[in-house]
Amino acid sequence: MSHDHDEHDGHHVSDVHDGHDGADGGRDTGLLDPVRVGSAAEAATGDTAFLQAMLDAEAALTRAQAALGLAPVEAARAVTEAARAARFDTRDLALRGRGGGNPVIPLVAALTAAVPDAHAPYVHRGATSQDILDTALMLVAHRTTGLVAADLEAAAGTLARLAAEHRDTPLPGRTLTQHAVPTTFGLKAAGWRSLVLDARDRLTVVRRSLPAQLGGAAGTLAAFHAYAQAEGVVPPESAVRLLAGYAREVALAEPALPWHALRTPVADLSSALAFTAGALGKLAADVLVLSRTEVGEVSEGAGGGSSAMPHKANPVRATLIAAAARRAPAMAAVLYGCVAAEDERPAGAWHAEGETLRYLLRLVGGAARDAAELVAGLHVHPARMRANLDLTDGMVVSERLTAVLAARLGRSAARRLLAEAAHTVRTGGGSLADALSAEPALKGLDLAALTDPTHYTGAAAALTDRALARP
Repeated sequence: MSHDHDEHDGHHVSDVHDGHDGADGGRDTGLLDPVRVGSAAEAATGDTAFLQAMLDAEAALTRAQAALGLAPVEAARAVTEAARAARFDTRDLALRGRGGGNPVIPLVAALTAAVPDAHAPYVHRGATSQDILDTALMLVAHRTTGLVAADLEAAAGTLARLAAEHRDTPLPGRTLTQHAVPTTFGLKAAGWRSLVLDARDRLTVVRRSLPAQLGGAAGTLAAFHAYAQAEGVVPPESAVRLLAGYAREVALAEPALPWHALRTPVADLSSALAFTAGALGKLAADVLVLSRTEVGEVSEGAGGGSSAMPHKANPVRATLIAAAARRAPAMAAVLYGCVAAEDERPAGAWHAEGETLRYLLRLVGGAARDAAELVAGLHVHPARMRANLDLTDGMVVSERLTAVLAARLGRSAARRLLAEAAHTVRTGGGSLADALSAEPALKGLDLAALTDPTHYTGAAAALTDRALARP
């Protein structure tokens, strides 16, 4: 059986078996999802990781209350010691969670039973299930996006090296699937890197703002206020102070308000994740086109095989990234739909978020892992790029000739002459330079040089340098 490895910014972590086999209904091993399987993000979002995050939230709450005199220090120690995922059965909690619609209810019962009787009243004291589940979601998201950001950094570093190495390597620019004008592979790689850095920056901003959740039954902190008054050892405003202390304990941002029905954090996170999937999807889409047999300008270093065709080396990493990019927007749409949540705590909205957000994190985490691997092993084929530039016999630089000939013949005459010459090339063969060589008005022009595509890459090199200046 596999293990979940839960990266933790706070206190203890657990590395234990996640789920069971056979009679419990089976376990999701990722058989149909090679995008996320085996990735660090998969482990960081597994059931054990979520269970540990919920337990971390519960333990942090008791510690925060103890710091304000609302619970004994011994109770905080006892709850923290008991809050280890290895002590609990995720499948059992999942099955029992159906009764109340979430796993926190049976978890609280199990955690309460795991601490000494004297400390049991301080487990989950004043909280509601959504406080714990929302905080756990943010903890898992914080831990997982850290892993994603590391893979994005690795991919960006490799792309920077590729862009610098191929700063002046020409290849056909393509628009609407056809050759347009020449560009450079350096500029293309610099563009991929720019998107990867955009994704990194968006995730970094969102990650820093992921908040703890604490509001009690209806977001008023009323129960905490009541417990503070009953204890008589701290002023009533300790309920608000508890919010700050709790956020410190779980190492998440302090929210201005409880956000049970104010789902900005989830919406912002889903937006950054969906953008990341799309940014990586652009890289993958280009690699898939450029690695087609008839194009052959790049290839994956470790292409995948075929069950039927032994000769194939499929661009598998790019394929998996593309698959993630196609699914991520729909998941983000579900999470955006949950923003329209009624009342102080809605029915169905936050219940729809957990598994959706988990899978979005897994998709993006897997795609980032695959992107780092893809670019690290990417093979670039400059000779094939040059051969493809020559496929149109100089017509790929017709834009350049339009500008040059317009100075001699006027714009309309230049365009007419080039259109006729292009028709000659397409129907009768030869090069664009040959077709133009018979025109008396062009005597003295070095048509061979003017139709050389390697001499028409514009400011591609300077733009590449500009892009690579970005840290």
